[in-house]
Amino acid sequence: MNNWNQPSTPQGNGDPSPYEPELGSLPAGSQASDDYGENVNSTGTTTIGITTDAGVVIATDMRASLGGRFVSNKDVQKVEQIHPTGALTLVGSVGGAQSFIRTLRAEVNLYESRRGEPMPIEALATLAGNFARGGPFRAINPILGGVDDEGSHVYSIDPAGGVMADDYTVTGSGMQLAYGLLEQEYEDDLSLEAAQSVAARAIKSAVERDTVSGNGVFLAAVTDEGVDIRGHDDFDAVI
Repeated sequence: MNNWNQPSTPQGNGDPSPYEPELGSLPAGSQASDDYGENVNSTGTTTIGITTDAGVVIATDMRASLGGRFVSNKDVQKVEQIHPTGALTLVGSVGGAQSFIRTLRAEVNLYESRRGEPMPIEALATLAGNFARGGPFRAINPILGGVDDEGSHVYSIDPAGGVMADDYTVTGSGMQLAYGLLEQEYEDDLSLEAAQSVAARAIKSAVERDTVSGNGVFLAAVTDEGVDIRGHDDFDAVI
């Protein structure tokens, strides 16, 4: 008697059993992940979040590229409002980041409609980390900035779902260059306007050397009154 728990064996003519699963194969010499990355818009990018007593400043560059080798767009808004007093940056594949933002917006709206109050920023950061870890968003590494009753908050969210709060943070390919300036310029008592200038200068420092960051800066000012996002092609206008 055959045991149905035993694996099926090849038939006598050398052909696989008709009950075995069909297995696909990749073309010789190909790597699916590499091919995917070369044909998908990614932000490369430099994104910055800074807390102040008056609110949060988020800054990003404006360039998107294909495979890190070709500039596909020079006017990408890489920071989006996802909460009445919160914003998130786009880092990684453009499609994955946009899907991530739509998902978080939907959850924030659902929370508010059910409870009659905005979601706390800490809870939003935890939710974002859970989605980054478990969702199909493809290696995003955004910054979440927001203001609530507890004050001003900035969180970096890594692709594995790690969530870290800090007074200021940087993500993206130009992070080392931007951090160098922030370490020198950040102070606990920065005004919102001064923080915008520091953030813009840090983005400019990154785009001078990072090939996948460039073309200007988007600045988001997040306060308890809302989120104001503005793009600037000329760094001198905001420095």
